[in-house]
Amino acid sequence: MTSPNGTRTPADERTTPISRDALSSGVHEAWKRFIQGDDDIRGVRPEVAISWQRSRDQYNIDPFLSEVPDAADSQMAHSVDQDVVFTELGFHAAAMTHEVANAGGVVTIADASGRILTAWGDKHTRSVATAGGLAPWFCWSEGAVGTNSMGTALENRRAVMIRQTEHWCQAFHDWSCAGIAVRDVVSRQPLAILNISCWRGDLPTPARKWLESTAAHTQNSMRRHARDSGSEMLAAFAHARGRSKEPLVAVDTSGAVVIADDAASVILGVPGNTPAVDPAVRWTPQLPAVIHAARHATKRATTDHGWTGFTQIFTPLAEEPSSMGIRPIFLHGALIGHLISFGAFAGEPFSQAESGGVLLSPSSRRIVALREENHMVLLGTAEVTVAESDGSEVWLSTDEGKLRAAFSGLDRLEKDLLDTGNFLRVHRQYLVNVSRIREVERKDKGELVLIMDDRASTKVPVSRRNAPMVRRALSI
Repeated sequence: MTSPNGTRTPADERTTPISRDALSSGVHEAWKRFIQGDDDIRGVRPEVAISWQRSRDQYNIDPFLSEVPDAADSQMAHSVDQDVVFTELGFHAAAMTHEVANAGGVVTIADASGRILTAWGDKHTRSVATAGGLAPWFCWSEGAVGTNSMGTALENRRAVMIRQTEHWCQAFHDWSCAGIAVRDVVSRQPLAILNISCWRGDLPTPARKWLESTAAHTQNSMRRHARDSGSEMLAAFAHARGRSKEPLVAVDTSGAVVIADDAASVILGVPGNTPAVDPAVRWTPQLPAVIHAARHATKRATTDHGWTGFTQIFTPLAEEPSSMGIRPIFLHGALIGHLISFGAFAGEPFSQAESGGVLLSPSSRRIVALREENHMVLLGTAEVTVAESDGSEVWLSTDEGKLRAAFSGLDRLEKDLLDTGNFLRVHRQYLVNVSRIREVERKDKGELVLIMDDRASTKVPVSRRNAPMVRRALSI
């Protein structure tokens, strides 16, 4: 972007301050090398380097793209929760507009697809921004325009700063931007993006702090609403408990347990009759199939409020699969969770494949570990995130912590798990559960590090020899 008519005068060159960081870091030289296929990106911040990798190798974005695409029609519909978030962010953005405008910047709000909904700020900068597509109804996801603060914020869980030549597309190299995604406190999925952009200048000093505090304030409001929803799920559970003798559990829309009776708690591996109203302390079921089924039910019930369903899963208590019925819970017309009854058959049948899970037999999902020399733990494969060799011993990173495998040799475990299709040898010392990979980090010299979704956020290095295989497996 240059100016509304696409010109740039000598006076502009003399008087416009350019970020010293962008000039001194060699980012522009690294960008030129990278777009030509060279992976040498010394001097580029890791979060930017990872985004460049996605832009080039996953999304295939032309770095010389000059026009931002319009948002697709499919991106237009928003939930009631999203509209509430947009409204609250709008109040905060309006309060910040004067300070941002004085710095020659604009404030934008975008939805979870990267589509800008509204913009405020300096009149001249807004005219430049509009000419370049930084305006309502244009799409700024990474998949549309590559590295930028809005799209890259959707891929991160903290505020993102993208300065000038850190942008993937050359057309945006005159801009410095900062964005943060506001996420649903239950599903952890993004709902909206708050963003500040400055043309040919630095961002206001308090930009990051303001973005983070605004996002935190908005998410605190959502957390209060989620606690109210948790209380409603407790009431629905108590009412259903009085009419059923089958194991019963109440879960939120992402599959986290709000409360389970004693029988269901044994099946799920969570405390019995222990309410978890606050979304921050809800229990994670030890059967991933339950989570997959709950999320499938959320998608179905969001569009069809009369939907109920059932599926089959294996549980630790039976050699044969058990049925599991699901009934959605609503509060003021909004879906807040589900009641799950083990042994119920009512509603629409659906398979584990439809819900994104796999129906595994007991023999294919057991790994034996030792808690003590005389105490064996039978683990489902989904409970194991990483297997690491230490000499002849194998250590398992699990949902219960680190346990020693009851057998020796990582090669043997790899062979035993070959038919599950879920485990991948990424290093001579490491075997990882592909379904438990949360993030991929790219180091300065191009090395890959996998970050798992366990409580410790375990980091696993990928050997150079195995890196191409890992990229293919993860489609990156």
